[in-house]
Amino acid sequence: MSEFEDVVARVRERVDPTPSERAELREAAGRLVARAEDALADHGVEADVMQVGSTARGTWVRGDRDIDVFVRFDPTLSREELEDLGLAVGNQVLPDGHEEYAEHPYVKGSFEGYEVDLVPCYRVEAATEIQSAVDRTPFHNVYLRERLTDDLAADVRLLKQFLKGIGAYGSDLRTQGFSGYLTELLVLEYGGFREVLEAARDWHPPVEHDPEAHAAATFDDPLVVIDPTDPERNVAAVVSREQVARLQHYARAFLDDPREDVFFPDARLALDPADVRSHLERRGTNALAVRFDAPDLVEDQLYPQLRRSRKGLVRGLEHAGFEVVRSAAWADDSAVLFVELATATLPAIERHEGPPVHVGEHATGFFEKYEDADVYGPFLDGHRYVVERERDVRTAAGFATERLGEVALGTHVASIVEAGDYEVLVDADVAVLAEEFGRELAAYFDPIP
Repeated sequence: MSEFEDVVARVRERVDPTPSERAELREAAGRLVARAEDALADHGVEADVMQVGSTARGTWVRGDRDIDVFVRFDPTLSREELEDLGLAVGNQVLPDGHEEYAEHPYVKGSFEGYEVDLVPCYRVEAATEIQSAVDRTPFHNVYLRERLTDDLAADVRLLKQFLKGIGAYGSDLRTQGFSGYLTELLVLEYGGFREVLEAARDWHPPVEHDPEAHAAATFDDPLVVIDPTDPERNVAAVVSREQVARLQHYARAFLDDPREDVFFPDARLALDPADVRSHLERRGTNALAVRFDAPDLVEDQLYPQLRRSRKGLVRGLEHAGFEVVRSAAWADDSAVLFVELATATLPAIERHEGPPVHVGEHATGFFEKYEDADVYGPFLDGHRYVVERERDVRTAAGFATERLGEVALGTHVASIVEAGDYEVLVDADVAVLAEEFGRELAAYFDPIP
């Protein structure tokens, strides 16, 4: 047995559900579906119930205790009727559950120790006729169950755990990684776990796959996998360039040196405030943090806003003349935009270049604007006018305090900044963030691919 096969065999022992786990889940899912069917009968509505997702396709990893059940209603129902009936059935089946919202509301709760999503959708004839995004899911289920053998399902479990281990699993907008469905399609496309790694190692994005040769629309994404049930959809649309690169890096590393800890990495130890101060002192950099109460948003709304706000802050600082080393954004009860700078203080003056002298009217306008102003110049540097003028903001802290509202921020973050409901932490003072973000700071100061 090769080293690769030996490691994979050990991982299989940890990720493959046991026969008793499979039987227990199968029986619980059967009772859950029956309960949903009884609820439909009580409401006198015609619909069918389908278990979907990884537990329906045998691609779930040991320890996963999630069951997804879809209730498919007649497509002639209005959206309001669909939502009302879906919630009524869901609340009857999961009386201790709660309502959540994707494209429309559904019920999430517990049943016999399993976490259950009970989702209403339309029973359409083809995925191209969907009225709601979730209408596609039953078609995914049928497509994969017809094609996934037991061996391929086992390889899907391996790839899922590999992606989890490297931090690239999850199609939420916080992770921007690989969904379960995408993982299944990649294993089908390439023919196995090892084959996916060997292919990914040599990818040159954009990478495109069209499993059913739909000759579909063009997508501007680093990884394109056309949904075999819907040619207008890229299953990999959420996957970021960084996550594609992460898979490539670890695919190469694992094929060169197979190690079990890639699948099951040790959890990072959180930094304490003293650790943070020590890192900053050793690096000789300046730290800036903007902290505020995290907006009351679901993660798929919150993290895009934090990314936009972080980028806006970085661009604003750079435009003002500061050199940014690296930046990050984190959220828990509070949210933080964290920026590390080569220097946090700038000279009293800044260089401001005008147009070339030969452009006439514009050059004259620039000269006259500054001729009697309190500046150094105007003078000539080569063929253009230049002045050295007093800088508006000399410190990064001053920029964050006085000009943060001028940069591009997420909508909710902009409202918080406009109201002044944020604080600015500088240098050693950022160490207090370790109380809430110790693990995030550990990852920041010990970065890996």
